[in-house]
Amino acid sequence: MNFQVTPGMRRLGASVLGMEAIVCGLITPVAINSGVETAVAVTVGIGLAVLCVVVAGLLKRPFAYVAGSILQVLAIGTGFLVPTMFFLGVIFAALWITAIFVARRVEGVTSR
Repeated sequence: MNFQVTPGMRRLGASVLGMEAIVCGLITPVAINSGVETAVAVTVGIGLAVLCVVVAGLLKRPFAYVAGSILQVLAIGTGFLVPTMFFLGVIFAALWITAIFVARRVEGVTSR
């Protein structure tokens, strides 16, 4: 299977992961205020935000898209700490999938 990374995929994917990093960082205080243990909230929220930034920087390589997809599952999983993240995680997962497929389709059309 040949997975070719295009510049549009990198730009859109990095945009999605950048926005997701901000949201994941901001769930930390929300989780603490809802009664989640401080260490757990900081580890999950800030840790996931840092992972989003790291993966966004690695989007030149095909394996980063697998890592980004795993991050989407983890973001949905943070809904167990902050229930709103079930909804937001699904929204970001949809944006992630859209970023990959739309960029490939648009760049495929323009390269013809």
